[in-house]
Amino acid sequence: MNTNYDLPENIKELLQATKRNDDTLQDLIRQGGYVPPHIDLVIDAISALSMGKNILLKGPTGAGKTKFAETLSNLFQQPMYSINCSVDLDAESLMGFKTLGYENNKQMIEFVPGPVTSAMNHGTFLYIDEINMAKPETLPLLNGVLDYRRTVTNPFTNEIMTAEAGFNVIAAINEGYVGTVPLNEALKNRFIVIDVPYLEGEQLKQLIQTNTRLTNETTIDLFAKLSADLIQAVYQGKLSEDAASIRALLDACDLSTAIPAKRAVIRAIADKLEEEREREFVNNIADTLF
Repeated sequence: MNTNYDLPENIKELLQATKRNDDTLQDLIRQGGYVPPHIDLVIDAISALSMGKNILLKGPTGAGKTKFAETLSNLFQQPMYSINCSVDLDAESLMGFKTLGYENNKQMIEFVPGPVTSAMNHGTFLYIDEINMAKPETLPLLNGVLDYRRTVTNPFTNEIMTAEAGFNVIAAINEGYVGTVPLNEALKNRFIVIDVPYLEGEQLKQLIQTNTRLTNETTIDLFAKLSADLIQAVYQGKLSEDAASIRALLDACDLSTAIPAKRAVIRAIADKLEEEREREFVNNIADTLF
């Protein structure tokens, strides 16, 4: 789904001037559909990327950070390679690896490019999800890629690579989660930070209408109220952020078209929570609505 944003003329001009006009890698141009809590988020992201800056999307799980990145790929008509960070992420996962191949029936060593080298070579976006899940010793490899130099020495080929025009990095971060580490200040300083909050109110209702099978307006209103109550409980420290995930809420909306809404909430939201206390809390909120 594509979303038509009411953008100021100067932002439209920036977007048009930097939009990619290339038919290659079309399958890596992602779909749009992000519904922002306020249009400033989209304006600021377009402004930063059009100036060649990298952006760091910071916010709770399920707030739409990945969908936001995919929408930016769509708006710029820019292919986007992706990296999903974990403690197992290493240099090969970023840069690529060597393997044996054949040419004219002769065995030879080939280098298979990774997402970083591919994005740099093709001048595309690079999306790094949950960047603070990676081991601190892995990410400094990207420092030169992320600043004005736009260069990196490939540790597997010793080639000094310079990114083609159009290369930008969009990263996402969930702070305070198990397995995450504070982002190195030198790395964080290479990004423009955009805080992505939960979606609420009319924007949330619009998202439910356009991204789920649920069409009953009364039920949509109830799910929007459920989301507001869960978000408030998260802010008060009564629930973990997982409970207020918009992604989980949309799953519950879909399920509610086939099974009772209360049971849909249990399956999509409550049963994902680790603590029995939190599951009961969510079930009690659902009881008051459905």
